[in-house]
Amino acid sequence: MNAVEIIARKRDGQRLSKGEISYFVNRFLGGSVKDYQMTALLMAIYLQGMTLDETTALTEVMLESGDAVSFPKPGNIYVDKHSTGGVGDKVSLILASLVAACGVRVPMLSGRGLGHTGGTLDKLESIPGFKADLSIDEFVRGVDRVGCIISGQTPEMAPADRLMYALRDVTATVESVPLICSSILSKKLAAGPAALVFDIKCGNGAFMKDIESARQLAKTLLAVAKKMGKRARALVTDMNQPLGISAGNILEVLESMKALRGEWSDDLREITMELGTEMLLLAGICSDPEEAGRLLKGRLDDGSAYRKFEAMVTYQGGDLGSLSQADKVPRAPYIGDHEAAGDGHIQAFKTDEIGRLVVEMGGGRKTVEDTIDHLVGLKFLKKIGDEIVHGEPMIEIHAKNKQQAEMASKKLGELIQTGPDKPQSISPLIMERLD
Repeated sequence: MNAVEIIARKRDGQRLSKGEISYFVNRFLGGSVKDYQMTALLMAIYLQGMTLDETTALTEVMLESGDAVSFPKPGNIYVDKHSTGGVGDKVSLILASLVAACGVRVPMLSGRGLGHTGGTLDKLESIPGFKADLSIDEFVRGVDRVGCIISGQTPEMAPADRLMYALRDVTATVESVPLICSSILSKKLAAGPAALVFDIKCGNGAFMKDIESARQLAKTLLAVAKKMGKRARALVTDMNQPLGISAGNILEVLESMKALRGEWSDDLREITMELGTEMLLLAGICSDPEEAGRLLKGRLDDGSAYRKFEAMVTYQGGDLGSLSQADKVPRAPYIGDHEAAGDGHIQAFKTDEIGRLVVEMGGGRKTVEDTIDHLVGLKFLKKIGDEIVHGEPMIEIHAKNKQQAEMASKKLGELIQTGPDKPQSISPLIMERLD
């Protein structure tokens, strides 16, 4: 067995055994398989695909390449959620504490911004003092003490994924279902959940642009999770417009805090409650969706979900004091409006380009070395189908200065499609459910 033979076998469309995959990945970690050889294998996988058994084997090898969480209280119920990412997707900030308030332990490993999508950790780090990179011991203690933790992947967790993804990102091999699936699951399962709920975003603001590719990824994730002994469900959800009313780090934290107090947009509420329902059903806390919905609503109404969020932030070193008082909330230096150029209705958003605009304003990273400006971002005052009037504010722009706000407004004029009539059809928020 050698690296060149394994590359050639996959290049020619042959199946690789777990032994071959393990040999290749472990020697890549050890340095005897070089970056250019791993790049060749990744491209072969991208072009030839992988069977379910191969994808499962790759996931297992990547998971086994590092340390995994082992919780000392196996009687507790540990359930996590993963989103494939979108613009304005701050669901994790709300969902973790809401579900934990219902009695489920939520060990959530999250990431930073990727491309046009915002990162959960970047958002949380807009909270003064918040520590997103916990050790494994800190993570385990926090989950069992607080009920939920949102932290980054430690260097010891699935190191093969970290190194392989760095190559995929610069070799045009990101959009491969087997590679996406193994990357997601190797990280998520390292956090020790017994069950997972997947939120597969679909639309022009998602990595999966059409329902077929979203469905294929969802089915693969569910099948591999099952083969690895984990219970899982998936929702395919719409990402043809920003989720909620904001995109930008501190703006999304503030929106999440309001949501936990019961003040939130219809779309953000629907998706969060649906995902929360699936998590409670997988955990066995509730026996049917109606019971789960009532429990989630009750934990919002009695304030326990917000208190759980406070407890998580406090455990991770954060201070919500300045964000809880309107007169002390940090604000961008300049706030302006993008106004409607005429009367009519909003027809569509170029959602991925809107995400890239937020990155360009400083709300995300173009390179690993970039520093994020947590204060910049956009607040969406109108959604698809809403009526607009000439001169009416459509988007509130939180910018570094007036010049940046004017630049953003000009671009937004190109990224929002309007028309005289209300669109005849709007994508449902929950496009499919898979179990």
